Amino acid sequence: MTEKKLVKKEDYSFKKAASYGTGQIADQATYQSFTFLIFTFYFAIVQINITLITVGFIIWAVWNAFNDPMIGHLSDRTHTRFGRRMPYIMIAIVPLGIIMFLLFTPPFPIGVANQLGNFIYFMFIIIIFELFYSMFSLNVTALFPETFISKEERTKANNVRQVFLILGLIIAFILPSLFINNYAPTSSAEKDIALGEYQIFGIVLAIIIILIGGFFIKFAPREKAEFKQDYKNAPGFLTSIKMCMKSKSFRWFIPAEIANWFVYGILPTLVPLYAKAVLGMEDAFMISILLGCTFLSSAIFITFVWKPIVQKIGNRKTWLISMTIWIFTLLPLMFLGPNMEIIAMIVFFFIGLGLSGSWYMIDLIMADFIDEDEINTGIRRDASYYGVNSFFLRLGIIIVFISIGPVFIIADWEVFGVITPEIQLGLRTLMFVYPAVALGIAIAAIYKYPLHGEKLKQVKEVLQKLHEEKKSKI
Repeated sequence: MTEKKLVKKEDYSFKKAASYGTGQIADQATYQSFTFLIFTFYFAIVQINITLITVGFIIWAVWNAFNDPMIGHLSDRTHTRFGRRMPYIMIAIVPLGIIMFLLFTPPFPIGVANQLGNFIYFMFIIIIFELFYSMFSLNVTALFPETFISKEERTKANNVRQVFLILGLIIAFILPSLFINNYAPTSSAEKDIALGEYQIFGIVLAIIIILIGGFFIKFAPREKAEFKQDYKNAPGFLTSIKMCMKSKSFRWFIPAEIANWFVYGILPTLVPLYAKAVLGMEDAFMISILLGCTFLSSAIFITFVWKPIVQKIGNRKTWLISMTIWIFTLLPLMFLGPNMEIIAMIVFFFIGLGLSGSWYMIDLIMADFIDEDEINTGIRRDASYYGVNSFFLRLGIIIVFISIGPVFIIADWEVFGVITPEIQLGLRTLMFVYPAVALGIAIAAIYKYPLHGEKLKQVKEVLQKLHEEKKSKI
C-alpha cells in the first residue's frame, strides 16, 4: 500500500486538522504571553531585583524538569473512556485560564520595598502555572503524531496547525498592546496605571483561553482505536526515561532543541526592554508590532518557503538550512538604534524566515523518532517523549536567565531604572551573539542526526505494516 493510499484510509480532512489546530491557539496564547510579559512585568513594574528573578526562574525550570516527564509518563499509562490525553486537557483548561490572570496580581504593593513578598508570590504562581500548562500543552502536542500518522498527513496537518499557532501568537503579542500603553514605564504613577492594564489583559486572556480550550475539548479528534490498549504495556517512569534516552536519534535531537528553545525564549523575553532601551520605543502597540511582524511573516514563509522545501529535501536538511538563515537574520539586531523603527520592522519581519523553518520542523522530526520508537517497543509513547524532551527544554530556559542576569548585573541594571550605553550593548549582545552561538551548536547536532534518507524511509514502511497489523486485531 502506498503512503498516498494510507492517507486516504486514515480519512485525513481539513476539518480534522483544523479542529486539532484550535488547541494551538490556547497553547501559544498562554505560553507566549507568559514569555513575552512576565519577565518585564516583574522586573519593570513590580520591581523585583534581577538576581531574585533569575533565582525564581531557575527554581521554576528545575521544577519543570521533573513535572513534565512525570505528566508525560502518567498520560501514557492513563485509560479512560475519553482516551489517554483528553482527561488531562479537561482538568487543566479552566485553572490555566484563571492563573493567567493571577500572574499579574502581586499580593503586595509594587516597588522595591515589597519585592521579597512579591518574589515569593512570583515563584509560587509561575510554578502553579507550569503545572497546568504542561498538563494541557503536553497532551495536546502528544495527540499530533497519534492523530496524523503518515508523512503526507503530518505535513498537511502541520500547515493547518501553523495557521492556528500564528493566531495564538497574535493574541500573545498584539492583544496586550490594546490594553497596556507602556510595557515598561519609569515613573511610579505610570507603573500603577500599567499594573491595572496588565490585569485587565489577564482577565481577557483568561476568558479567551477557557473558551478556545472548551472548543478544542468538544471537537478535537479522539485517540485512534489501534492505540487504546497501549497503556497496558506502558513502562514504569524510570524505565520510560531510559528507553527514550536509548534512542540515538533523540540524543542528537536534544542539544538542537535546547538551543532552539533558548532562542525562542530569549528573544520575546527581551523585546519589550530591547525596544525601549535600544530602539527608544515607548508605545506598547509599536513594540508588539515588532514581534507581530516576525510571527505574521512566519505564516507566509511556512506556506511558500518551508512547506515545498520539506517536501523536496526532507526534515533534517530543511532544519539545517532554516537555522543557518536564522543566524543571518538576527545579525542586524546588533546595529539597530533610535529612530530606526521602520528598519526594525523589516528586520523583525525577516527574522520570521529562520524562526518559522525551525518552528515548523521540530514536531515533524519528533514524530519521526517516536515512530522509530514504536517499531522498537510496539507501543506509542508520544507523551513520554514529549515529557522527557521538556525536561531538557527547561535547560534552555535556565540558560536564558543565567545569560540575562549576569549581563544586567554587569551593566548595573539590577533594578529597572536609568538606561546607559552599557545596558544597550548588553541587550544587543543578548539579542544576537548568544542566539547565534546557540544556533551554531544546534546546526552541529542536527548535522549528526541519523534518522533521515533511506533509514527514515524504512522506518515509515515498517510502521505502516505495524499499524495494519494492529487494526486487523481490533
